[in-house]
Amino acid sequence: MNLKSMSIDKLSKLRSQIDAALSSKVVEARRAVQGQLGKLDRLSTSGLRLKGTRGGVRGPVAPKYRNPANPGEMWAGRGLKPRWLAAALKSGKKLEHFSIAASGKKIQVPKKTRKK
Repeated sequence: MNLKSMSIDKLSKLRSQIDAALSSKVVEARRAVQGQLGKLDRLSTSGLRLKGTRGGVRGPVAPKYRNPANPGEMWAGRGLKPRWLAAALKSGKKLEHFSIAASGKKIQVPKKTRKK
């Protein structure tokens, strides 16, 4: 095809045919990709996720350590150590000194309520 020698009418007709063919190809490709995404979504919601992947938010945990100077300050052992505990450990005290289980008292953590 020599595009330079074609008339404007023939070029515009060719252009509309190309646009129609291109849009149908795009629709077909989009349907194929959406089908594959649907399969992946079904796999992830059916519980076939890989084990060992990092999950979301963990539930509450009962505190394990308490500040003897201020009994309202407690730490469950997750995350960074609180400043009062880090300072006490740096001064030479042991972690077991702050254990709540050693004192014999049990602290209950309020349960999470579900939103409906």
